[in-house]
Amino acid sequence: MNTSLVSCWPRLAKALARAGVTAEREGHVWRLRREQAEAQLLLPAEFPLELKAVSQLLDFAGVGWPDRPQPVRCACATPDFHPGSLAPVGSIVATDPDVVVPAAIGTDINCGMRLLTTGVSQAQLAAHEPRWIALLTRRLLHGETDAPVPAAAFRALFDDGAAAFLDAVAAQGVWAGADRSRLQRELAGCVGLSRFGGAARHAPEAWVRGTARVRAPDLGTVGSGNHFVEFQVVEAVLDRHVAHAAGLRVGEVAVLIHSGSRGLGFHVGQRWMDRAHESWPAGHRHPASRLYALRGADAHGFLEAMGTAARYAWLNRVVLAEWVREALEATVGAAGSRLVVDVPHNVVSAEHGLNLHRKGATPAQAGQWALLPGSMGDASYLVSGLGHPDWLWSCSHGSGRAVRRQTLRREATRDAAATDWRCLTLREERRWEEAPEAYKPIGPVIEAQEQAGLLRAAVRLRPWRTFKA
Repeated sequence: MNTSLVSCWPRLAKALARAGVTAEREGHVWRLRREQAEAQLLLPAEFPLELKAVSQLLDFAGVGWPDRPQPVRCACATPDFHPGSLAPVGSIVATDPDVVVPAAIGTDINCGMRLLTTGVSQAQLAAHEPRWIALLTRRLLHGETDAPVPAAAFRALFDDGAAAFLDAVAAQGVWAGADRSRLQRELAGCVGLSRFGGAARHAPEAWVRGTARVRAPDLGTVGSGNHFVEFQVVEAVLDRHVAHAAGLRVGEVAVLIHSGSRGLGFHVGQRWMDRAHESWPAGHRHPASRLYALRGADAHGFLEAMGTAARYAWLNRVVLAEWVREALEATVGAAGSRLVVDVPHNVVSAEHGLNLHRKGATPAQAGQWALLPGSMGDASYLVSGLGHPDWLWSCSHGSGRAVRRQTLRREATRDAAATDWRCLTLREERRWEEAPEAYKPIGPVIEAQEQAGLLRAAVRLRPWRTFKA
């Protein structure tokens, strides 16, 4: 055990020792080891190291089979690191290219962020606030959605991709007012989308059979938990070249959307987690972590199924963005809205000859834009990736949770009336569970990653109005 760890964090040192973990710290970097597993963690000094999250990360790093114990090449975690259900949030694990771990990303496949410009100032939007809030409350909170999709368009999406879907979908409902050519152009700003495979056979049969018009009940919905649609004000430009390219100007409003693949992600994710469990060799003791890997043809099958759900997650965020554009154009005529970037943080991606499992972590190749939100009361950032190989070409997906939802339910929350941001929701518990104090401060998260060479901050945005379903 590292002497400095024992002297500075005696309780943590004892807990790690009981768990068979050795830990060394140099600056913001922790190096963690356990039998047949090792990982590194980037964590600001003021953030606590959570034993449960460390154990989950090393479980993830040590996944394998009785006859092939070490298919993991590298494991690391970013400053938003905290425990998840099986794999920790804020982790990236690289496996051999014929290996995947379905439980690493779970059921919210291709959960991600989508940032839009509006081209209008906060003052302009504030003057019409009651009207656009009423329109979006109907869509985002009451679920008055209208996003019909013919089965043929779903088949096109799952078999051929996003561009084929936009060519195939009928001009009905939300699609009647959507600018198809703009949506086609915006595909270039969707990180990783073109690499996802897919096949209609992985989707619910009712969605892809025949010629009927399908109403997927959760298409164009935000989802629960930490998902949101948030109106933000550009507060500071830190890299004027990126800000100019993104179309972001100080004082103007942008909209950040955080959602995923909804029911289809659960349909795909649970099925393949079950399949991985069932494939464990008979007669061998199952891993205590409940993390199971797939290899060979099964791994390729998972990636195809995952890509199917990932394409649906893209579509879900597109529909949410179109609800926003619909409301703005009906009130302030904001027809100049454009996509800044759409980026995933919960997928397996084939990169650099490896399968990179990002669980609550964002791709950050050199020059690639990423989105890191703080909380309803803290800033969000548009950043530019620096492509650091030691951190698997990744960065955090936000600030990271600091307090469990169950704890916050038992505590009084701050008086939101004293702030300039507001949460719009029909469920009061969202204000408790997602209160700003539930999250780590975003400042140290950004600073640590800049110092370590993972990213460069480009634009800071502050929250204004947040929709939580």
